[in-house]
Amino acid sequence: MTANAVRLVEVGPRDGLQNEPRVLPTETRISLIERLVAAGLRHLEVGAFVSPRWVPQMAGSDEVMRCLAPLPGVTYSALVPNERGLDAALANGCREVAVFAAASDAFSQRNINCSIAESLERFEPVLSKAREAGIAVRGYVSCALGCPFAGDVALADVVRVSTELYRMGCYEISLGDTVGRGTPGKTKALIEACASEMPVTALAGHFHDTYGMAIANLYAALEAGVRVFDSSVSGLGGCPYSPGATGNVATEDVVYLLGEQGLQTGIKLEALVDTGHFIDQKLGRVTASRTARAVIARRGRTGERIPN
Repeated sequence: MTANAVRLVEVGPRDGLQNEPRVLPTETRISLIERLVAAGLRHLEVGAFVSPRWVPQMAGSDEVMRCLAPLPGVTYSALVPNERGLDAALANGCREVAVFAAASDAFSQRNINCSIAESLERFEPVLSKAREAGIAVRGYVSCALGCPFAGDVALADVVRVSTELYRMGCYEISLGDTVGRGTPGKTKALIEACASEMPVTALAGHFHDTYGMAIANLYAALEAGVRVFDSSVSGLGGCPYSPGATGNVATEDVVYLLGEQGLQTGIKLEALVDTGHFIDQKLGRVTASRTARAVIARRGRTGERIPN
């Protein structure tokens, strides 16, 4: 990336949809992804190879992956919880996967029914097999700025889990404010602590907007040197294991902020707003993006049509 470029990882088709109550048909999920790519997104998390019994919204991720046409410069990734999930991802042509751990033992037990140490042990063979297959692996660390069950999480715990995933071979570590209670000062301290043990270029930010701080926290991470951020079109999502947590920071809001700061994303805001409108109609929801609301209101005043 150039010095003034920022890479966005669009997590709406996975992290966003898996936390929405309505289960969408596979063809709708594929259409969402194709629209996001047309809007300029180049790194998209499109599914999860997990049990549909636990995450029914992600049933059919194999079909989604198979139906997406490979495009130059576009990465389609999928979440995998274990070797079985990795095998399914590989069988369906996936070239990048993501694994997830937590910085809080309490959250790890509620989310994946094991301790942090046990979860990291599970990932050793996943990372090894992915490396042999030439598959890139991205790592998520949940509860980086607080846990819904244990409260505050020590920075040392976040650093320990992050560095362990990096050591195992994750090329990038996405630090997640799962609860959405982070503030800019705490975000800056988090980035600085992790960057003391690994390159800041290997860090990404993943912010939820429960307390309205997501875009402020993202800006704090940006100032601390982070240039990769997860976001979700229309602010889709939440967290089933974090009561009250709202969706991820809206991609529209991030694109607007970065553009006004003179930073390049390659994403077309107007097309992105149209894509958010499309998925909101399918889900029967109202956008959580303030930028999208402003654009739609402007269109209403000027008589512009909103595409379906």
